[in-house]
Amino acid sequence: MAKKVIIVGGVAGGASAAARARRLCEESEIIVFEKDRFISFANCGLPYHIGGKIQDRNALLVQTPESMRARFNLDIRTETEVIAIHPDIKKVKVRDLQTGHEYQESYTHLILSPGASPIVPAIPGANHARVFALRNIPDMDRIIHCIEQQLPKRVAVIGGGYIGLEVAEAMIDRGLETHLIELSNQVMGSIDPEMATPLHLELRKQGVELHLKTSLTGIEEITEGLSLQLNDNRKLAVDMVVMAIGVKPNVALAKQAGLAIGAKGGIVVDAKMQTSNPSIYAVGDAIEVKNFVSQDPAIIPLAGPANRQGRIAADQIFDRDSRYKDSLGTGICKVFDLDAAATGLNEKQLVQTGRTYEKIYVHPGDHAGYYPGATRVSLKLLFDPENGTILGAQAVGQKGVDKRIDILAMAIRGGTTVFDLEEQELCYAPPYGSAKDVINQAGFVASNVVRGDQHICHAERVRTCSQNMQLIDVRNPEEIGELGTIEDAWNIPVGHLRHKLDLLPKDKDIVVFCEVGLRGYVAYRMLKNAGFNCKNLSGGYYTYSLFQGILK
Repeated sequence: MAKKVIIVGGVAGGASAAARARRLCEESEIIVFEKDRFISFANCGLPYHIGGKIQDRNALLVQTPESMRARFNLDIRTETEVIAIHPDIKKVKVRDLQTGHEYQESYTHLILSPGASPIVPAIPGANHARVFALRNIPDMDRIIHCIEQQLPKRVAVIGGGYIGLEVAEAMIDRGLETHLIELSNQVMGSIDPEMATPLHLELRKQGVELHLKTSLTGIEEITEGLSLQLNDNRKLAVDMVVMAIGVKPNVALAKQAGLAIGAKGGIVVDAKMQTSNPSIYAVGDAIEVKNFVSQDPAIIPLAGPANRQGRIAADQIFDRDSRYKDSLGTGICKVFDLDAAATGLNEKQLVQTGRTYEKIYVHPGDHAGYYPGATRVSLKLLFDPENGTILGAQAVGQKGVDKRIDILAMAIRGGTTVFDLEEQELCYAPPYGSAKDVINQAGFVASNVVRGDQHICHAERVRTCSQNMQLIDVRNPEEIGELGTIEDAWNIPVGHLRHKLDLLPKDKDIVVFCEVGLRGYVAYRMLKNAGFNCKNLSGGYYTYSLFQGILK
């Protein structure tokens, strides 16, 4: 039976829904309304065109209205806004933004893909002509026009999330003095603070002036450009500002139509992408989904989930029983020469949910150390201490981060445990990995903890690990001279430890550590077998350095 499907909004969710709907039914009428001139573009690529890494602007256009019409026989109406929904009579009210003409269009099924809008703080001066946000191609064009025509020298990026980090890199690539202002104590809130330490160092190394625990309270035009008032009473002079605080779901239409809005502020949908009205579906950045691990409501504005949701909505309309299986929030961000990625729940979220968890850190090379070019991958694994269920993971490094987090995302969705990570048979050749991959090593360490073969102490609590404790640094003296150590630690290299057991205090708990935890584990087992009460510092002195912000 032919249907009439109206889709409000394009880009990832709406365009995917339209294409899928046509593939499933040639006879149905499919109309796409889009306020913008662009129906399907790579919004994740916008910062890279600003910075010049993507030179061809047209490369960002996934599909043009003309190409989608030709390929899928769709009725695409750009620069046209749906201004009201009348669910009782199954009609939408539409305004042509070029002419102002308003009319109504009926539907049998409606898919909402209105996306999200950048958050702009309600502060004086936020609407200044040199204050920008970056959400679409016109936004990108305005930023580039300002850079090329007004020749600014100094820019402030407000917000240290994915977009803020990418825009900051783009501005450095453009040769601008760049200030990144972030209210939190870290950038990239999807990872935990200690894992963000390398990103802070990288940003500063590349020339970004990083202002953490800082907020923007006002913007004032001055002769030299703009004066930014910061919450610590400082003033910062810049020539332009890019707001990258985050986004909020566009739910005005859904509210007007009487659709249910969730606790997180997004449109409520079920696994079929169906709203509280059975004829209306919603997809993309405007909806609330469930976090796969916690099953709590979540807003996850990512292109991959939006594409899948659009496909599922079309499937449901055309009688295919597809279901959305919740979101992990898997994401990655390039920060100059580093990559940072995460999947599942981070430690901050686990603390908020009250769920019992354990964590370990490993810092091996991305490939075999004897093959040239190996670089460190720092991986944090969060898991259930009773059964080893994987709850989340984060990784930072120059190479191989995406591979490891992708594997762990699949592992979480597949219900595997840390014990399964020990057994994973992954690609190995010296240029690509090690015989014991990063994933395997994380599995070995976490499995030892769950089995009780290793008791660990965490870096942020190393001073309170025991009331009666002695720290033992089992690295070689030259390493300590170069990198430092933890105050009051004795230095006994692991190769000498067996012959100096009689020097260790039997009446104290021993906490051993090395650079990344491996030699510490060897020392731990040696002492444990000799009858000492001991723990190993998870991730070693390197993890301690992450928490202290003293990486060298």
